[in-house]
Amino acid sequence: MTTTVAPEHTLTTIGVLGAGTMGHGIAQVFAQNGLTVVLVDNQQAQLNTALKAVDRSLAKFVDKGKLAADQHPATMARLHTDTDISVFAGCGLVVEAITENEAVKIDLFRKLDSLCPAETLFASNTSAISLTRMAAATSRPDRFMGMHFMNPVPLMNLVELIRALQTSDATFNAIKSLSERLGKTPIEVRDAPGFVSNRILMPMINEAIFTLYEGVADADAIDSVMTLGMNHPMGPLKLADMIGLDTCLFIMQVLYDGFKDPKYRPCPLLTRMVDAGYTGRKRGRGFYHYD
Repeated sequence: MTTTVAPEHTLTTIGVLGAGTMGHGIAQVFAQNGLTVVLVDNQQAQLNTALKAVDRSLAKFVDKGKLAADQHPATMARLHTDTDISVFAGCGLVVEAITENEAVKIDLFRKLDSLCPAETLFASNTSAISLTRMAAATSRPDRFMGMHFMNPVPLMNLVELIRALQTSDATFNAIKSLSERLGKTPIEVRDAPGFVSNRILMPMINEAIFTLYEGVADADAIDSVMTLGMNHPMGPLKLADMIGLDTCLFIMQVLYDGFKDPKYRPCPLLTRMVDAGYTGRKRGRGFYHYD
């Protein structure tokens, strides 16, 4: 049976599930590129925070001459919020950007599957979880794939497009075309633990944490070696703080469980810091302290 998908230009209303840092960034880039967006979160306070963050981000684009002044209010007008996922019934694509918990994601996709028309496409912004397993939990596995944006979404060009085993060519091509409309560079990868980005990035971060754990150098020295010597824009420990140490630990556990290879063993210091609640910028403390 051949799967057909509506042309990319018919994907005019996009749903985004989850209004955290990634979710509101994804919503911004869709709205900024002329698409109507419905951003849903079960916490109204989170939605209010998200709208303020998008407003500030757009203002910075205007100040830097990267966005016409009249496009700031126009973008905000295309961005709608709600606490009820039933509004996704009118969307051509729903992008999920909630917490990295496979069981929670699958439960929500099952609910969306019963709410949305059969032609609606589903995408997950997961950074490590199997798209194949999530797709199999729905009645539209051929219309399901990964759309992994990089943080901060409005600034980073890459979007990692991950095919589930079941993803049809029509679905992939529609999402690829849509990604290009956003001004992103879509890169196709297959469904494997960590995909490409985190399979390479997270072991580097984990090794930096081992270097700190073993007393080879302090955090600032480790980061300085990588920024000054390797020309990285940010050191691995500061990057871990920005990503969230809990997210880093989760991805390392996915890699370790998925490959059964000891080289992916999470550093004990990373585990202890997450246990202590020192998860990075969002909590005010990680490898560095934040106001």
